[in-house]
Amino acid sequence: MTEVGKMVLAPVTITEEQRRQYQEEGYFILEGVISAEVLEGLRAECDRLVRQKDEELARRGVESEGITHRGSRYFISSHGHDSETLERFLFSDLMASICLATLGPDAYLFNEQFVVKRDRAGMRFAWHQDSGYIGHPHRPYLSCWCALDDVSEENGTVYILPYSRAGTREWTPHRKEEGSNDLVGYFGDDPGIPVVGPAGTIAVFSSVTFHRSGANTSPHLRRIYLAQYSAEPILNKEGTALWHWADPFLKGGRRVDPFVSR
Repeated sequence: MTEVGKMVLAPVTITEEQRRQYQEEGYFILEGVISAEVLEGLRAECDRLVRQKDEELARRGVESEGITHRGSRYFISSHGHDSETLERFLFSDLMASICLATLGPDAYLFNEQFVVKRDRAGMRFAWHQDSGYIGHPHRPYLSCWCALDDVSEENGTVYILPYSRAGTREWTPHRKEEGSNDLVGYFGDDPGIPVVGPAGTIAVFSSVTFHRSGANTSPHLRRIYLAQYSAEPILNKEGTALWHWADPFLKGGRRVDPFVSR
């Protein structure tokens, strides 16, 4: 069991039914599996980074940066190694048990980011596959959508489109949406399945599973921490360099502890 002060990150049991659903439909839900102590630490890091991003955008005199829109919707990534709280979560027994059940015995930390929607102002996010933001063929990876607040249709939760309803389980080229800068890959009328649950819930899905999220019309923030892992290093289109990170996490089914040598 991994600990950071009072933060306990124990493994979680993944049932055979959940494993099968991931393979056949591209997702499963773990309700309320992140402890209150861990959530408190993750929220504090999230709030700090949003304040930082607001200050940066104001200093530059811009209202948007890629798919981040100041005062509405934030995507803040690549801070996982800057904070012990985040790093311990990303390399915890909890996340290891999810990776083992979905990716198999070998796993690498690929990416992480906070996704935040402001109260009464958080924009929707269009239908996409996470793989659509890479934009070239690669082995599908794992996305763990970790709710730091209670999530509902009112506050802009994620909606998942199972493989059987999307009609595909393959990476699909996406188109950029004018105004939002979102990449869009599904144009059907299926609304998807909303993830509704308490803070600490994790929606576990493949990078080729289509998903979207609604606007936040509630009076409260909607904060998500997205942790992503791959079964092998993901390279750029030319195959000459890493696309992002490839930090060893599982090797032969055993967790690689990045803190042993520190």
